[in-house]
Amino acid sequence: MMRDIADIRRDYEGGFLDESNTPDTPLPLFQEWLSLALEKEGEDSNAMTLATVDSLGLPHARIVLLKGVDERGMVFYTNYHSHKGSELANVPYTALVFWWPSLGRQVRVEGGVEQIPAEESDAYFASRPRGSQLGAWVATQSVEIPDRKWLEERRQRFEQAYDNQTVERPANWGGYRVSLDMVEFWQGQPSRLHDRIRYQLRDNQWIKVRLAP
Repeated sequence: MMRDIADIRRDYEGGFLDESNTPDTPLPLFQEWLSLALEKEGEDSNAMTLATVDSLGLPHARIVLLKGVDERGMVFYTNYHSHKGSELANVPYTALVFWWPSLGRQVRVEGGVEQIPAEESDAYFASRPRGSQLGAWVATQSVEIPDRKWLEERRQRFEQAYDNQTVERPANWGGYRVSLDMVEFWQGQPSRLHDRIRYQLRDNQWIKVRLAP
């Protein structure tokens, strides 16, 4: 029998997060938190929830992987013709969520989205394992398929097509950059009195405020 999830509780413990012990801009703190998460939680620490909105205004969310971050924003890669790609073309704005349970930490990001330059996508694609490169050709992402056999047969065709050749990046596969318009840091604390610090970019200036739990 399934455990009663209403009775599941966790009392968080963590270092206090305050305006006085956080930087003036969010990127250094995010990089610090991500580095610690990679050390404590391993290679899935760059996983993030990506939320989009379709043409009817309905929300959709899924996990993608952060593959780059700097002052310009956060980068992830996908099929431009996928559901999320179509939704981002319609509404080029997104919300991201990172969750690191062992640290009791969450980071929320909101910002505009744009495709990165083709040469940046080419460079990243060239760094991927060959199997992942072929996978970008095999998977017509989000399209209904009959069964697993369809994937395997398609994979074999592309393996033969690129036998002893460099795998080129598909034109419909590449990166997106999410601008850092809002970044919120959440640190779990005992008795649900969590710490929340929000950075909001206004007129090219970061405004930092503390939020109620």
